[in-house]
Amino acid sequence: MKIVTSLSFRGQCREAFEFYAEVLGGKITAAFSYGDAPPGMPITDEKYKTWLMHCWLEVGDQALMGADMDVEWAPNIDKPKNGFDVTLHTEDKAEAQRWFDQLSEGGKTVMPFGETFWSPGFGSLIDRFGVPWMINVIPSADWKPSQG
Repeated sequence: MKIVTSLSFRGQCREAFEFYAEVLGGKITAAFSYGDAPPGMPITDEKYKTWLMHCWLEVGDQALMGADMDVEWAPNIDKPKNGFDVTLHTEDKAEAQRWFDQLSEGGKTVMPFGETFWSPGFGSLIDRFGVPWMINVIPSADWKPSQG
């Protein structure tokens, strides 16, 4: 089984997924626009032709899915995203720091990246596309938090 997070945007899906692919070292394997849809699709307004109805990003054996939506068919799409975080885990603190730094560019830091009582590195942010992220370093078996 694979659980995949699907992210919704308002015309920024392609830009966001190209950014995520670059930051995470992934590959976009599908990107279908509303303009590529077969005749008879209910979303026909010209302004949506370049918006993505489906995007798939592979990162190792994980994936993110995305689409562009508008308020006519997704009434809360214009509201801040809440109630979830896309969470990245790694054993490599430098990699986690790099992810945090790059994803937070143009966004908002919620919790600065740093050591916690459970991890040598953790931080949370909202990226420039409004997507919330948590970055976590998986501690080694012999890791102990620094004494403050």
